[in-house]
Amino acid sequence: MEPDHSQLLDLLRPHGQEHLLQFWDELQPAERKELAAQIQSVDLAHVGKLHEEATAKSEATAQAKAPTGDSIAELAAQAEPPPAVRLADQKTNAAQAERARKVGEQALAAGKVGVVLVAGGQGSRLGFEHPKGLFPIGPVSGATLFQILFQKIVATQRKYGADVPLYLMTSPATHEETLAALDEVDRYGLSAKNVCVFCQGTMPAVDAETGRLLLEAKGKLFLSPDGHGGMLQALVRSGALLDMRRRGLTQLFYMQVDNPLAVVCDPSFIGYHLGSGSEVSTQVVAKSDPLERVGNVVAIDGRVQIIEYSDLPEETARQTLPDGSLKLWAGNIAVHVFDVAFLERASGDRDSLRFHIARKAAPHVAPSGNVVTPERPTAIKFERFIFDLMPAARHSLVYEVDQRDTFAPVKNASGAKSDSPETVQAQMVALYKKWLTAAGAIVEDGVRVEISPLFALDAAGVADKVKPGLRVSTDKYFE
Repeated sequence: MEPDHSQLLDLLRPHGQEHLLQFWDELQPAERKELAAQIQSVDLAHVGKLHEEATAKSEATAQAKAPTGDSIAELAAQAEPPPAVRLADQKTNAAQAERARKVGEQALAAGKVGVVLVAGGQGSRLGFEHPKGLFPIGPVSGATLFQILFQKIVATQRKYGADVPLYLMTSPATHEETLAALDEVDRYGLSAKNVCVFCQGTMPAVDAETGRLLLEAKGKLFLSPDGHGGMLQALVRSGALLDMRRRGLTQLFYMQVDNPLAVVCDPSFIGYHLGSGSEVSTQVVAKSDPLERVGNVVAIDGRVQIIEYSDLPEETARQTLPDGSLKLWAGNIAVHVFDVAFLERASGDRDSLRFHIARKAAPHVAPSGNVVTPERPTAIKFERFIFDLMPAARHSLVYEVDQRDTFAPVKNASGAKSDSPETVQAQMVALYKKWLTAAGAIVEDGVRVEISPLFALDAAGVADKVKPGLRVSTDKYFE
């Protein structure tokens, strides 16, 4: 049945959004149905409120002669280093580190841990117009990001003899292609019953000045993914959160798809998380530069939270401690452990994750019917960040890892100075070479080596399989 034009107008009119039906008479029945469904799925009152708040904030910022008491700058001025389990602590207190590892291993063996993998992005910045998880990154094998991360879960299940369910979040742009690709390879060895693929939500873009929703085409709203913070409501909508409870999961290991060196379900990290009673735990690396483009994990009024690098004033970022080290040293690498009960509690609070605004030059349909691309940012997009849950936790843990061994995100196109396929592969090769050398193997200079997760997950696993004295003189994939 064709959507009722008058009912749609009645829905739009109270919010000043009647323009969305301007081209109704030009649309085919299928286009009308799609547009109607999109309009009905949007909480117009909420979007209007978000635009009002964004406008009021912009006006207050422009009129203020000095930062207000709750401005980002003054908030950042209160920031202190977060209480953290530093790398040095893990080495000097070996007994505690061993206890934490055993606690984590017990949770894994008991089937209490699941994984959420955020994979909604496309590889456009890499010149790869497909889901980023399908990008080939293995330095010898050409294995995709999905293959490496999925096989780490497979290997973890084998090691601990228990299921580790995977909850994979896609976006509307990547969902169908991801499903088809995973079916082709049988999910790299993961059982279908242990892989739940769910799609994150979207938010409409609005004109920054008027708050009017934008049209991407005459019969289609301009919709954007609602950020990795959209995971929480997407878990609820998809039934994934209920599935976790049905399985008896108590902890959820969170990671993003662009980091092939992520130590999936790191038992030590999970053990420290559980031992401290944390509801949200976060892996961090020590920043190598005060202005490094990573989120800054800090403590403000006793609450752990993240200040984005773009919001941290330079003078605050450059502050040092008496020993000369950076005061705000902890860089976020988007690896967390969430207590499932905490996620359930937060999911019942619509405002537990606030929306951030991003001003963009968004191509859209003008009243003339032509698609226009503004020369300056005239649109507002709304997105949520999952790390905004941290201040709501009753207790949080910050856990330092060595960037060289755990964090190599592929973000930039080939040839970039950092986070490119070449730099990521070089970091992978260096780690695998270190594992082989520690096991007594000899890897000749210039040789590229790669270790499949199914061969070994860590240096100890390599030592169990490689005989001392093994010489590697040509590129080799250990699988």
